[in-house]
Amino acid sequence: MSERAVIADRGRVSAVIADDEPHLAENLCARLQRLWPELEVLPLASNGLEALRAIEEDEPDIAFLDIRMPGLTGLELARRIDGRTHVVFVTAYDQYAVEAFERDAADYLLKPVADERLAACVERLKRKLAARERPPALDEVLARLARALPAAGGRLRWIRASKGDVVQQISVDDILYFQASDKYTCVITRAGESLIRMPLAELAAQLDPETFWQIHRGTVVNMNEVAATRRDLGGRVFVKLRDGKTELPVSRACAQRFKQM
Repeated sequence: MSERAVIADRGRVSAVIADDEPHLAENLCARLQRLWPELEVLPLASNGLEALRAIEEDEPDIAFLDIRMPGLTGLELARRIDGRTHVVFVTAYDQYAVEAFERDAADYLLKPVADERLAACVERLKRKLAARERPPALDEVLARLARALPAAGGRLRWIRASKGDVVQQISVDDILYFQASDKYTCVITRAGESLIRMPLAELAAQLDPETFWQIHRGTVVNMNEVAATRRDLGGRVFVKLRDGKTELPVSRACAQRFKQM
């Protein structure tokens, strides 16, 4: 019996995708449906709690879990999944974290997801389902991930930010500064401006405080991009950036940090 026939014999294969970035979740869904037309994708889950409810109620065969989500992280959610659902972690973390998967206990997709890598993941899942393999225990891989993620820096290294309909992955090293914008945060680089769906205060807590300084209630600047400071006649402090054109005001509450500059 062919692989497809075996899978068909066990009933329709279903999957849930959990990611708090809707553009990324929709993109992954569309690409999966092109690669695997028989796959039934459940309504997208925007956080870990929604995904948990879907897994408990619908018992999908596969769960694509973003590692970093509100409510429950992908790691916390994976600990609550019992033996029927195969887990694929979707992660923006780098190779240090990915080493946690080297024993192939669970699969992973590294953002931005490459076409070849997604196709390989689909083929691997099809083989497991055709062979009626039970999902492996995740205790070891979860423990390895918990150790690897802080070791990889513990702070944000990449930002996923929207510019129109495109979601960009931006290294924090390339960011000039962040600017608060209602419930969003503007991410400013030399290439332009994009948006992240997170308040500035929440974002700032995930950045390296040695590099990213809050200089105003609504502004966090990359100090590696600061070229100079100046003080006007009224005593107000401004920072000049290395791009040669940007000057940002420093609030009086934050000005003390720049006394030695």
